[in-house]
Amino acid sequence: MPATPSSPSRTHRRRRSFALAAAAATAASLGATAPAFAAPAPEGAAPKLELKDGTLDWGFRESFRKYIAAAGRITVADGAKQAAANGVFTFAGGTGTYDTATHATANAFKGSVRFEAHGGVLDIRLSDLKVATTGTKGAITADITTKDQAGKDQVKDDVPLAGLDLSKVRPGSGAGGAMVFKDIPAALTKAGAAAFNGQYKEGDPLDPATLTVTPVTTPPKPKPSDRPKPPDKPEPSGNPKPSGNPEPAGHPKPPTAPAPEQAGQGRVSDGRLTWGLKESFRRYVNSGGGTKAADGAKKQGDLFDFSLGKADLDAKARTLDAAFKGSVNFSYPAHQLDMTFSDLKVKATGDKGTLTLDVTTPKGKRDDIAFATLDLSRADYTVKNDVVRLAAVPAAFTAEGAAAFANDTTGSMYKAGEAIDPLDLAFTVRDGAALPQGSGTVPVSDTTTPSGTVGSSVGGTAALAATGTGAPAGALLGAAGAVAAAGAALLFAVRRRRA
Repeated sequence: MPATPSSPSRTHRRRRSFALAAAAATAASLGATAPAFAAPAPEGAAPKLELKDGTLDWGFRESFRKYIAAAGRITVADGAKQAAANGVFTFAGGTGTYDTATHATANAFKGSVRFEAHGGVLDIRLSDLKVATTGTKGAITADITTKDQAGKDQVKDDVPLAGLDLSKVRPGSGAGGAMVFKDIPAALTKAGAAAFNGQYKEGDPLDPATLTVTPVTTPPKPKPSDRPKPPDKPEPSGNPKPSGNPEPAGHPKPPTAPAPEQAGQGRVSDGRLTWGLKESFRRYVNSGGGTKAADGAKKQGDLFDFSLGKADLDAKARTLDAAFKGSVNFSYPAHQLDMTFSDLKVKATGDKGTLTLDVTTPKGKRDDIAFATLDLSRADYTVKNDVVRLAAVPAAFTAEGAAAFANDTTGSMYKAGEAIDPLDLAFTVRDGAALPQGSGTVPVSDTTTPSGTVGSSVGGTAALAATGTGAPAGALLGAAGAVAAAGAALLFAVRRRRA
């Protein structure tokens, strides 16, 4: 760590105090190998910012989780949790520091996850996860426990499992003043590849990581000059000294202006919903078809912006009832796919919400499908620059939403509880206020394409396109996936035995 100047100039001190909050939001991106709380910085040195209540949301690699779920089991312990439908892991209890001089960060998290398959041939446990960053680079380290041929535990401490790229990550805000660093790109390191017995290679992409940390705010100790002065001696009795400028008789003091209406309660002047439905579904459609936004919706990169129809928002009560204009069509002619999603509505109370929409296919239209559940437990309803921004709201299929993709041959490739792209909602609470540029929403990790081709009807009334072999495309792709998984499992087991 480079030395900090012992006597910075007045200008430097001014800049540093102004930049402290910004530095905490831009460079406190992660953390990990240092102990939780550092000693107070000496006079004149750049302070270290303490971090608390950290969480690391990371799934290692989605395809690996699916492979283990099919051949064995995944167990979380020691405070770690796993999202529904074999989702990502959350490691909580993070504590650490952010160095305002070097912009280096360090956080350590509680929890462990164990992967077991093939009757114990594969047995890997990750624990004591830490995240450290310097500049735009970072790393996730973990203690890795495996079994030797005699069945005894072999532990390797602080293995650099994943490298992190922070060059394009921008901080967001969370509940209670937390800083959220969403979807940090991660890649397997050489040591990480070796820990998994060469099943993957160095540089292979891993699930992105999301870090949430909260700076510890402690009130500064008052300086001697800040201490309250003793009260002035009272005036002699009988000669009260008037205070201020008393109003003359007959001229009452004008009433105090009423406090402005609490921003964000009820009145919304503009808004926007940004959403991409599901990343793997978009990739599948774009491989042989395309998407088209209309009726007030616009395509923004891979995602779609839906303009506001109307909304009722109460930031204090954390309630929302909003409707949005626009439609998006997904078309894949060779596979007889033609689906249009429109009339999107979001209703939320407290930590939970629902996304409803209409689905139209050549077979007809279904109105107000309860398409997805929303998790707003980390949503921040704080009004900033006349805008309420509910960023990256996690969403998951309902049973009805998953059934919208069903077909006559294989049913739906999705199931209730499966994660879809998060929603980004923004509302202005003053006429003329500008909505934020860009959605800020990044699709959730969704590295697998659908294992079957979807039909065009809601509820399963259309058949899949033929492939020329007499077998549905979905069945062929599913069989190919099963063969690949079996081959990978066999290769892994052979390597383990040789080792």
